[in-house]
Amino acid sequence: MSGVALATRGLVKRYGRRNALDGFTVSVPRGVIMGLVGRNGAGKTTWMMSVAGLLRPTAGEIDLLGRGPFDAAVHAGRVAILPQDSELPLEATPAELLYRYGRLQGLSAAAARKSARDMLAAVNLGDRAGSRIRALSHGMRKRVMLAQCFLGEPELVLLDEPLNGLDPAEQDRMRRFLRARRGRQTIVISSHNLNDIELLCTHVTFVEKGRVVRTSPLTSLTQAAGRVEYVLAEQPADWDAFLAELAAALPGADFARAAGTDASMPAGGAVLACSFDASAVGVADVNRKVLPVLLARAALHAVSPGQSLEQAFLDASGRTSSTSTGIA
Repeated sequence: MSGVALATRGLVKRYGRRNALDGFTVSVPRGVIMGLVGRNGAGKTTWMMSVAGLLRPTAGEIDLLGRGPFDAAVHAGRVAILPQDSELPLEATPAELLYRYGRLQGLSAAAARKSARDMLAAVNLGDRAGSRIRALSHGMRKRVMLAQCFLGEPELVLLDEPLNGLDPAEQDRMRRFLRARRGRQTIVISSHNLNDIELLCTHVTFVEKGRVVRTSPLTSLTQAAGRVEYVLAEQPADWDAFLAELAAALPGADFARAAGTDASMPAGGAVLACSFDASAVGVADVNRKVLPVLLARAALHAVSPGQSLEQAFLDASGRTSSTSTGIA
């Protein structure tokens, strides 16, 4: 699978004097899971709704699957969306709803029934196929909505906060369900939970004030291949001498104090970043040489490759670091 699944160029959506989208330009490769990261009001939901044909943009271009902006006659069954605040008919059953949605997407009666059964099983609702929506919990209803998005294997799926309202066990199940679709379908996920984005996505787009700040593969954003961060429970008394010892242990690497976003970092702690040439040395070799010095001189709290996605976002948007695990 190659090429571009979705592209928007100079997309503008204006409400009075305010631009919800202000030249939103991005290209989403086929087969990736792209995460949209931005604060409330950044334009993520407006962009998704515009792409899906639910909002009319003021200006700009949209290209879905190489066939222009959304057209039901062209894209039916090929594009699916889960809006953040979706609702379901309370008196219907999951099996009935998914069958009807499958038929609307162009599936035959037999294919719609089979896809409905398969998707309900995939979201762990096979035993509730005949229950009324009214009788389902919020999390169960959310899983019915997720199942609907994957009926008939659409090529492009847009998900706005797909894991909100799910309990931890079902979140884990749905993450595995979504990760299994890498390379098979193109998925765009908008979420304030950066842990979900890091666990699910191959690519990430940062959004600020209706514009794309940066878009890149996740590994490039977090520098996972050439950086290790060490969270120290307390700082060494002589920081300069500490850095000199580390440099001697691993020549060619750069060591520096980094901004910390680890909410569990003890008061008085610090984050040490080690940047290195990933083509010459691996993370395991770096740890083998660096950890003896660290353990002799400092109380080590945690070790992680790269930097957090939150810190990458804060750096890209020019904001100071925080201790939250999401973007409010």
